Amino acid sequence: MENILNNLNTFLSDLNVFYRKLQNYHWNIKGKDFFIVHPKLEEYYTELNSQIDEIAEHILALDGQPLGTLKDYLNTTKITEAENKKVDSTLVYNELIKDYTKLLQDTKNIKNVADTEGEHKTSAMMDDLIENYTSKLWMLKQNMQ
Repeated sequence: MENILNNLNTFLSDLNVFYRKLQNYHWNIKGKDFFIVHPKLEEYYTELNSQIDEIAEHILALDGQPLGTLKDYLNTTKITEAENKKVDSTLVYNELIKDYTKLLQDTKNIKNVADTEGEHKTSAMMDDLIENYTSKLWMLKQNMQ
């Protein structure tokens, strides 16, 4: 179970740093497609907020302790923070694709560990997230063509 909990906490860190990154981009997006990207980023970080809560509560249900400080998240995450500067949609889309790909890898890894350890609830949660991130990646990549 410790392996699952460690992986879930790393994932929780990635979600929290990505949440803040999306919010930073939301505040700093500029350019001709502002009216499209600005609300989409809010949609994404609002959804991530629910995922953060779900993962943290799942860690608690497994008798673990979810990481809860910014210091913990920054020491654990594999997602890079956004800089405090104006950004255009090309940079944002490229970063979203990179980071959703990382989250997809996280979920697949956690699912494999959960399946190996017979932790079915965790595995099922990851199925839903795998579907979500796969769909987002497809849409983001279509936008880049």
